[in-house]
Amino acid sequence: MTACISARELEEAGAVLAAESARFASFGWMRGTSGNLSMVLSRAPLRLAVTASGHDKGELTPRDVVLVDGQGAAVHGGRPSAEAELHARVAALTGAGAVVHVHTVASVAMGRREPGGIVFRDLEMLKGVGQPAHDVEVTLPVIANSQDMSELGDRLEAARNPGMPAVVVAGHGLYVWGADPRQARHHTEVVEWLLELELFRR
Repeated sequence: MTACISARELEEAGAVLAAESARFASFGWMRGTSGNLSMVLSRAPLRLAVTASGHDKGELTPRDVVLVDGQGAAVHGGRPSAEAELHARVAALTGAGAVVHVHTVASVAMGRREPGGIVFRDLEMLKGVGQPAHDVEVTLPVIANSQDMSELGDRLEAARNPGMPAVVVAGHGLYVWGADPRQARHHTEVVEWLLELELFRR
């Protein structure tokens, strides 16, 4: 395959991403073929396993992943998600080991209501993203959407809040990251909970 990543390593990563995808799909966060996940397999050079394009995320198999490079281009496998370039950009920018992109109603609705960013404070769930539960305001950035992943990556980099491992893309959905797939999952569930609370509260 490549000098860095074996077929077995890619399939093992695919099994992890398939399980994570099934979990998110069961929540209704990856309806149809929407959403995508990635997992870093190598840092030098940067290589990621990314869920393949056009697949039902609740029915992925360990083989439904594509190995991509630091620009999101396929190195091995089929056609990666159109957003693979942004996954690679987030991994390089933040040092994350895994990136989650889900299309949730709460993220789209709140992104429209608060285009300047969504502010949270005095909530115990903030501990789930490494923030104090009280007396600190934490802002979840919101950025305008673009079909150009390079442009979208520039917007994400400019708006990123180091204290919040996530960003809302207006009219699109939520990007979240973590040190590994498990932490990225936990961050996703916490941020989505915060968004749902704000949506319900307002």
